[in-house]
Amino acid sequence: MKKCFKFSLVAFLLALLMALTACQDEEPFEESIDAEKTLTVDSATLELLKEAVSNDGSYDNIVDGASCFDIQFPYTVVVNNERLTIDSMEGLQVLEEFLDALEGFNSTMVIVFPVTVTMADYTEVTVGSRADLEKLVTQCVEGGADADIECVDLVYPATVFTYNPDFQQTASVTVAHDAELRRFFAGLEDTDLVSFDYPVTLIYLNGTEVVVNSNTEISSILEQAKKACDEDDDNDYNDDDFTKPQLDNVLIDCPWNLIQVQTKAENQSEQYNSYALSFMEDGKVTAYDKYGYGIDGDWSTFVEEYRVVVKINFEANDYFTNTWKVYEIKEGKIKMFVEDDSMVLEKNCDYQPEICNKETIVERLGVCNWRLADEKGEFFEEQNVKFAEQGLLVYDPNGEVVDEGSWDVTENVLILKGLTGNLESYIGEWQVLQCGQEYMKIKRKEEIVALSKVCN
Repeated sequence: MKKCFKFSLVAFLLALLMALTACQDEEPFEESIDAEKTLTVDSATLELLKEAVSNDGSYDNIVDGASCFDIQFPYTVVVNNERLTIDSMEGLQVLEEFLDALEGFNSTMVIVFPVTVTMADYTEVTVGSRADLEKLVTQCVEGGADADIECVDLVYPATVFTYNPDFQQTASVTVAHDAELRRFFAGLEDTDLVSFDYPVTLIYLNGTEVVVNSNTEISSILEQAKKACDEDDDNDYNDDDFTKPQLDNVLIDCPWNLIQVQTKAENQSEQYNSYALSFMEDGKVTAYDKYGYGIDGDWSTFVEEYRVVVKINFEANDYFTNTWKVYEIKEGKIKMFVEDDSMVLEKNCDYQPEICNKETIVERLGVCNWRLADEKGEFFEEQNVKFAEQGLLVYDPNGEVVDEGSWDVTENVLILKGLTGNLESYIGEWQVLQCGQEYMKIKRKEEIVALSKVCN
C-alpha cells in the first residue's frame, strides 16, 4: 500500500512537471527583455505613440470648434439661413469661402443634428443636440494639447508584441494604419508590456523618412515633432496648417498692402488702405503710408502655444507693434489678430514705395504754391510759399510778395535760407518725411511741418 502511494505521488509530480513544461512551450519565457524595446502601458513613450496615431479632429474646427473629434460626412449646416451640405473636405473648403465672404459681418452657423463624431481613439458617438456636442467639446484642451501629433506619422505595416508581467509573450499583432494601432493601445491591460518589432520607419510631413531602432529614438523624434508645426488645434474657424518657415517665406516674398484693419472690433480699413508693410530677410520691416513715408522696425516669428505668431515692433507706431497670431496664409493674403484687433494683408509685388530723393522733391515743390501748417492741418500764417527756380517767394492773402529767400535740396533734406519776415523762424535744414504730389511733411528735431499744395 505504501509503495503504491509512493508510486502515485511520483506519477502525479511527473505529470505536473510535464504540464508546466508544455505551458512554457506555448508561451516561451523571456528571462530578460531589452528595456530599450519594451514599454509599460503608462510610459511616456507609449503616450507619445498614442498621440501620433490618434484621430486628428482639428480639420473641421470650422464647424465643431473641437480638435479631439471630428464630425463624420455627410452632414448639414445652416449659415445665415443658407443650407450647406458638407460631404467631403471640398465641402469644408466651400464653407470656409462662404464664411470668408461674410468676414466683418454678423453671421451664425447651426449644425443640423443628429451627427456622428469620431473621437481621438476612433470610437464613434452619435450626438443628438448642440448641448451634447458641447459636453464633448469640454473634453478637448485647446491650444495644442489635444491627443494628436500631426507632424510625423508611422509607416505601415508595423508589428507589435505584448508580454505579461512575467515577460511571457501574450500576443503578436500586425497593424496596417493609425486606427488599428490606436484601438490596439486602447485594449491594453494596466500590467501589459509592449514591444515594437524594430526597426520602425517614421515619415515627416515633407516626405522625409527616418528609421528608428529603439524606444529612445522614437520618443525623441515624437517629442520634436510635437513642437515642430502649428497643429491647427485652436477654435479659429479658418485657421489653416502652416509652419514657421512657411510664414517666413511668405512674409519676405513681396510687400503687403493693408486691405482690412479692425481696432477693438471697429473697422479702420479706410484709414490704413494705402499703407504697406515690407518685411526684409534680415528681420527689418518698413511701414509705408499713403505718402510714401516709411518708418523702420523689427519683426520675427516663433511658435507660441502651438500657434505660429509674428512679432512686429515699431517705436513710432503703436498699432502695428504687437505679437500677432497668424491664422491664414493663402491666396495672396495673410490674416492675423490679437484680442479685438485684426489685420488682413494682401500681397502686392508691384508696390514701389515713394522715394523722397532730391529729384522728386524739387520737381513737386516747383508746381504751384505751398502753405505751411501743423500735422492737424492748422496753418501757421496766412501766407503761401513759391519754390521758384530763382528763389523762395512768400505771398500774402492778396497775392503780394512779402518776403524772399532761397532754398535748396540735398538728398532728402530741404534747406530754407534768407527769410526775414514771419517765416524767418523756419530757416534751416528740414528732413523730408513725405513727398506726395499734394502734401509733404518735413521735420526738424521734434518739430514737424506739413506743406499743402495751393494752385489757385
